[in-house]
Amino acid sequence: MKFNYKLHRLCGSSYGTPNAANSASSAEGGNILYTSSGNVLLSPVSNRIQVIDLLSHNVRTLTCEARSNIKTIALSPDDRLLIIIDTENHAMLVNFHRSVVLHRFTFKRNVRVCKFSPCGLYFAVSYGNHVQVWHSPGLRREFAPFVLHRTYTGLGDNVVSIEWSSDSSVIMASCRSGTVRIWTVQTVHGYEPFTLSGHKSCVVGAYFEQIPPGSGGRLRKVYTVSSDGALASWTCNYSDESTVDEDKKDFMKVSNNALNFFGANVANDLFSSKLGTDTQHDEHLMQAEHLPKGKWTVTARHYFHQETDVTATNFSSDNNLLIVGFASGIFGLYELPSMSNVHTLSLSNQVIRTVAINDTGEWLAFGCPSTQQLLVWEWRSETYIIKQRGHAYGMRCMAYSNDGIVVATGGEDGSIKLWNTSSGFCYCTLKSHTAPVTACVFSNSSVVMSSSLDGTVRAHDLNRYRNFRTYTSPTPCQFTSLAVDPSGEVVVAGTMDPFHVYTWSMQTGKLLDILSGHVGPISEVKFHPIRGTLASSSWDGTVKIWDLYKREGEPESLKHAQDVVCCAFRPDGKQLVTGTIGGLLTVWNVDDGKLICEIDGRRDITGGRKINDRMTSDNNSASRYFTSVCYSADGSCILAGGNSKYICIFEVSQQILVKKFQISFNRSLDGILDELNSKNLADGGPIDVNDADGDDEADYSANLPGARRGDDGSRKSRVEVMTAQVAFSSTGREWAAVSNEGLHVYSLDDDMIFDPVSLTEEITPVAVRANIQNGNFGVALLISLHLNEFTLVREVLEDIPYGSIPHVVKAIGPEHLERLMQFLSKCMLESPHLEFYLQFCLEMLRIHGIHMEKHRSTFMRALRSMHRSVQIHHDELKRLCDDNRYALEVVEDQTQIVLSINASEETS
Repeated sequence: MKFNYKLHRLCGSSYGTPNAANSASSAEGGNILYTSSGNVLLSPVSNRIQVIDLLSHNVRTLTCEARSNIKTIALSPDDRLLIIIDTENHAMLVNFHRSVVLHRFTFKRNVRVCKFSPCGLYFAVSYGNHVQVWHSPGLRREFAPFVLHRTYTGLGDNVVSIEWSSDSSVIMASCRSGTVRIWTVQTVHGYEPFTLSGHKSCVVGAYFEQIPPGSGGRLRKVYTVSSDGALASWTCNYSDESTVDEDKKDFMKVSNNALNFFGANVANDLFSSKLGTDTQHDEHLMQAEHLPKGKWTVTARHYFHQETDVTATNFSSDNNLLIVGFASGIFGLYELPSMSNVHTLSLSNQVIRTVAINDTGEWLAFGCPSTQQLLVWEWRSETYIIKQRGHAYGMRCMAYSNDGIVVATGGEDGSIKLWNTSSGFCYCTLKSHTAPVTACVFSNSSVVMSSSLDGTVRAHDLNRYRNFRTYTSPTPCQFTSLAVDPSGEVVVAGTMDPFHVYTWSMQTGKLLDILSGHVGPISEVKFHPIRGTLASSSWDGTVKIWDLYKREGEPESLKHAQDVVCCAFRPDGKQLVTGTIGGLLTVWNVDDGKLICEIDGRRDITGGRKINDRMTSDNNSASRYFTSVCYSADGSCILAGGNSKYICIFEVSQQILVKKFQISFNRSLDGILDELNSKNLADGGPIDVNDADGDDEADYSANLPGARRGDDGSRKSRVEVMTAQVAFSSTGREWAAVSNEGLHVYSLDDDMIFDPVSLTEEITPVAVRANIQNGNFGVALLISLHLNEFTLVREVLEDIPYGSIPHVVKAIGPEHLERLMQFLSKCMLESPHLEFYLQFCLEMLRIHGIHMEKHRSTFMRALRSMHRSVQIHHDELKRLCDDNRYALEVVEDQTQIVLSINASEETS
């Protein structure tokens, strides 16, 4: 089994900070922006960057992490460099395409906004109430790639926005005090920075109007938007231009055009010396060199007439479109300079913190951090491109579907969301519960079950997306765990109180039995993968094995020294693993109930000191234990996670720790650092740096025991890092973990490392290509499988002729079948040659089907991967055919009409 899993994507939220509804970071969110192509959107989520491709409709997560929650990001015009700045003013310079951190830097003051110049040679950052312009670094690693160009002053409060002119020679910034200041990047003789002060409140955005052709390359207009809903239009009048000269130039242009019309361009040189000399000279000058002759004045004022404040703005200079987001969740699209309202729409009931528009001016992107909402709206067709929203207060549970294509997650807000594992998007939200969802499980591919603290277990139909059956208990109780038998006929749920396990019929919804015997809350219930036995773990320190179909005598009880909080069966049902609050994993033989081994994972999961801990992380291992366990697809390893920042993989037979994953390095979470900074510790407790500027005194009282989130009554709280649940996909190629940041999906599919098998001197890429040229496709495929490199195997597969597929498959031995099936399933996902790869799968089943049936456990993961790839293509084709069915019927009817007309004409 391979263990080099890497984070593939972070689901659960497309923007903002998950599980921060009452924290300081929930009110603020980083800015979103488009790439130069306008088809890819960058969105900050906690301390990571989500890259959303709007054309292929998928999302990926950059592997680099910021030290804390991201405050602002900036992308260079050529899409090569990405600057990420977090809430602690630590900056990262990242190679965007490779997701490699090139340099780290720390700003000494608060940084709110960062923006590259259009030429890409500079970038500007807000430095408190100053603006700093830095030289853009290159892609090469340097000791100090950040070189300061100049610091600009003159603003009276913190900088809110920064804007560059089109030639990168002028920079403009607005601040909270309602003023805007304009500087030149290079020193211009005779120019003093100009201040535009015409607003009563904070200026949210200030923008340059696009310079029209033939205007001499001079800045003409500036638009400023304040938070109180006022827009001011500023015009720059130059001293070397007058209205008399303008009228004279217009008359000469009209006369010149008339002479050209009648005289066949004989007058081209007539007025060139008088009219064109000054204009041509001005166009060769930088925009900043004209500013000493200019004077800015207010020419117009407009108002949005909304009852709430303006919170976010953006401007497309190419299309003269202004996008304004309001605190009520409404946005407006306006055309300048006429200030005509093109579009107004209510997107949410929460504050819109950031807006973005692509270069073509078609797609508008909006972010609401308090609800973790990300929306992309096409205003011309009035349709949503994407509309994503995370769980309020975070996730609590998850479940993979049988084919591994869909992941269902339950949240603290009582909703269930369905996520596509191939795209990373949520495509359905089911809101039927009125309390947090505690467990969810798939009964089959079209039914998902969920239990909740509202005292109900509900079944949801994934074809119609509705709740079609509700299961309740005779007396009101809160359900904490849920399981469905392999046949999908029996549903069981464990309760917090009165310590019973309830059993219902899936078809009729009737209560079949109440299993009693535990003297503590039920923490987990699991069905045997093959037989009809049920395992229930409880806080009373026992795990009971129930036979639901016999019910003869008392159930078998497996006793532990401490409370049992989780359990899981091996895929073949021969072993059962349990976890206790002492950090001990116990493996039992299911047939005879004997103890096989014990794995002490308390030291492995220990790490991280919370802000209220009175002891170091090394001495606080008693509070760390596993709350969720599961077996790998082949049953050789155990994946375990709990109330710690670590997730561990243990090998069962050797009882050793194989690998340990840290789910997050975000220092905005509580429990990330192993050692706290002594300067932030006082006699009365810790001092939170983030609360230093607050007016109210921070509350550092400990949370209630067992609380999974901060106090809802507190104004600010820090979210603790922990893992609520872990699960392996049926394919074995990926596993997922539910944490306070969302759903972390770790996968082997993105792993492109060189992993050869049985190499000799003759096995080289050159030999592979030589055999392809000679027509020895079977030998070439075997050599590429020995090299075990994905790109080489794909090249060989797609060079094989369609008619030679059966002969090539016969040449593959049993030892290479599983790897070839894994390569086929991955190639099928990315290739348009669907029929070609389906023929490969069909021939493998025809030729090697008997061997696969005898060794089912060996090929189960590969078969599930192939089934997942085929199912994804089947769903896409089915949806496409359903959409085009009526169009095809019209074409068919039209063909029949034409044929009948032609037949009648021939007979006549």
